[in-house]
Amino acid sequence: MSSVKRAVLVVFALVVIFGTMIFILENQQPTSLVFLGWSTPELPASLIVIGSLLLGMLIGPAMGFIAYKRKSARLKRNLVQS
Repeated sequence: MSSVKRAVLVVFALVVIFGTMIFILENQQPTSLVFLGWSTPELPASLIVIGSLLLGMLIGPAMGFIAYKRKSARLKRNLVQS
């Protein structure tokens, strides 16, 4: 059974890798972003989208971890006070 799981995982990883490669190759048009007066140099659209995705994948779990720590600290304080 473990070899079946490994094969499914390998196939899934290959699909994701090939999908990402196709996305990058299809979105090479230069794009510049402007936010609050700050503008980026012209970069491929795929680089901007994938960079935003990776940044979100880092920030999301970090914010969840901070919220978890705050909540557990609050629960510990409430238990001590009771």
